[in-house]
Amino acid sequence: MSDTMISREIRLAARPNGMPTASDFELASVELPAPGDGELLVQNTWMSVDPYMRARMMDRKSYLPPFQIGKALEGHAVGKVLSSNHPDFTKNDLVLSMNGWREAFISDGTGLQKLETYGLPEQAFLGVAGMPGLTAYAGLLRVGQPKEGETVFVSGGAGAVGSIVCQIAKIKGCRVVASAGSDDKCAWLKSLGVDEVINYKNHADQSALMAALKAAAPEGVDVYFENVGGDHLVAALEAMNLFGRIVVCGLISGYNDAAPKPGPWNLFNVIGKRLRMEGLLVSDHQDMLGDFVGDLAAWVPAGKIKWQETVEDGIENAPTAFLKLFSGGNTGKMLVKLG
Repeated sequence: MSDTMISREIRLAARPNGMPTASDFELASVELPAPGDGELLVQNTWMSVDPYMRARMMDRKSYLPPFQIGKALEGHAVGKVLSSNHPDFTKNDLVLSMNGWREAFISDGTGLQKLETYGLPEQAFLGVAGMPGLTAYAGLLRVGQPKEGETVFVSGGAGAVGSIVCQIAKIKGCRVVASAGSDDKCAWLKSLGVDEVINYKNHADQSALMAALKAAAPEGVDVYFENVGGDHLVAALEAMNLFGRIVVCGLISGYNDAAPKPGPWNLFNVIGKRLRMEGLLVSDHQDMLGDFVGDLAAWVPAGKIKWQETVEDGIENAPTAFLKLFSGGNTGKMLVKLG
């Protein structure tokens, strides 16, 4: 192998105002040297795009630092070690990193996790067996605390997180209602055992969505797993039962708003119904990883957990994959195949 290699990467060209566009990203090439002492060279095979990345494109303080203009973006990726001078990694090892949005990188090993696939495809560790899966598991079970026989409502139920929440809720003996944005996505959720599915695109205004949720959950909602926000949150607040739990994982309907929209008019239900709303960051629940992997290892072979992936090919199409997250262009996990 030559002493250097060329790697392409996606950089942030401008901070988006409202919905991001292709011009907010740029494709660049960098020359990577051969790894030095204690270093390794990784070629990424798969990378993830996720809704939370939109917030990092804004120059504001948050739980993660903002992306920098002119610098490569970051995100989860699976890669293969091409060469190594590091004592803990050897050639052909599979590794999980936060060095996505690029084809290859040099590392001193910091932040790299060596992967044991347990018979799962490697890209599953960016979805069902990775951050989205653990988010669903910890958010529903620890924060939502569902009890057998309760009703769980999941907005954005056909997404990477939502689809796993739906299936875990069924495993735990709950009645599950979910929303999705197309008839195909609704049919897929029904095939997973979801009891009632709402195509929110067929309910154009707030009152129609509220009526649809009331019809789908006539006895009310005990746990709401929030991925969407906006009208979905308003409808859920009306449908919640006494002492219900709202797990706030995402609010994707507002991520690209150029200016803040008014909050839900019926937030007073939190008081009258004694609801608990709690924000969810998966990084707070890493202690559940062992239980999650153990349960997943039993559920997948038993056919209790299934998943879909939407794949774009090539680093140059990573911005396209990211933008599809906000237009309903993915079912299940959105991935980019590299290399």
